[in-house]
Amino acid sequence: MKRAVWLPNWIGDAVMATPALRLLRDSDPDGKIVGIYRPPIADALAGTGLVDKMILDESRKVTWKQKLAFVRQLRQEGCDEIVLLTNSLRTAAIARLSGIPRRIGFSRDGRGLLLTDRLQPLSKSDPNPVLDEYLRLAGKTVGQKDLSHISRKLELSTSRDDQIAWQDFASRHCLDEGHYVCFNSGGAFGAAKHWPVEHFAKLALRVVEKTNMPVVMLCGPSEKTLAREFVELADHPLVHSLAEEAVSVGLSKAMVQHASMMVTTDSGPRHFAAAFGTPVLTLFGPTHIAWSETYFEQQSHLQLDMDCGPCQQRTCPLGHHRCMTELTVDRAFRAFKELHKRTQPQKAAA
Repeated sequence: MKRAVWLPNWIGDAVMATPALRLLRDSDPDGKIVGIYRPPIADALAGTGLVDKMILDESRKVTWKQKLAFVRQLRQEGCDEIVLLTNSLRTAAIARLSGIPRRIGFSRDGRGLLLTDRLQPLSKSDPNPVLDEYLRLAGKTVGQKDLSHISRKLELSTSRDDQIAWQDFASRHCLDEGHYVCFNSGGAFGAAKHWPVEHFAKLALRVVEKTNMPVVMLCGPSEKTLAREFVELADHPLVHSLAEEAVSVGLSKAMVQHASMMVTTDSGPRHFAAAFGTPVLTLFGPTHIAWSETYFEQQSHLQLDMDCGPCQQRTCPLGHHRCMTELTVDRAFRAFKELHKRTQPQKAAA
């Protein structure tokens, strides 16, 4: 069996899809899985062994001639079936044009007729875990109706190069394994998820002063300026960032893997923590917690109860962004201390 999987577009969603990929892999250990991806999903899933081959999605925002070239590329793969973890009409249409005999996906946005095996989404408005929705698709694919006993554990891996990059950074900044905290301010979803950089800097100083653990801010290509500002505002020798490092999903994964704890907004790298068993405090603003539930025991969520939210908007429609700006450093640090007290003996024992 050769099976294609059209992977989610965002890092966090791709990580939450790993239990579904594991179910697909275990159902046919000798089969081949071809992943269709957008950057940097391949880097996020590298080393997991969940996908045998990766094909870059070259069908977005291109001419019809280029789209048809991508269709021919998929047709040449000769896949027996495709699981669409994406919801767009475009991906379903390309799967159909590629001649893949069996096409499994959610019937939404007018694409039901393009699928051979259709599932109705549980809801487009009522929050339910994306992780479970991906598992439903995988279960439909392999004929597994009862998913209650299927593992929801997220899976990630790091390469030798990732570990070398981590060791180099740790050596230059005097970091000890399991004795530093990762911060993550990212959020490709939009500005509404952002916690003020001033708050992050003040929280970093609290963490350093009360625990004597260094703090390292992760960052992607578009977050380097913010990460530098964070370090400047904190102005402490134990507060660092990845802003001066080569952009690398692998290094970010390794940083989280070896950290004592993580504090993050609701963005993709948050799920690195669950995959590696690193306790994580997530600061939520406009997004409903239930959508990204991962069932990770060593996690804590912090969200203000707002009359206007959670609104699920990329920018605040009311212009005040209070769901994040009014989430105080004091409250975040209390949640950090509680999680630290609850999880650190477990991490030490592990």
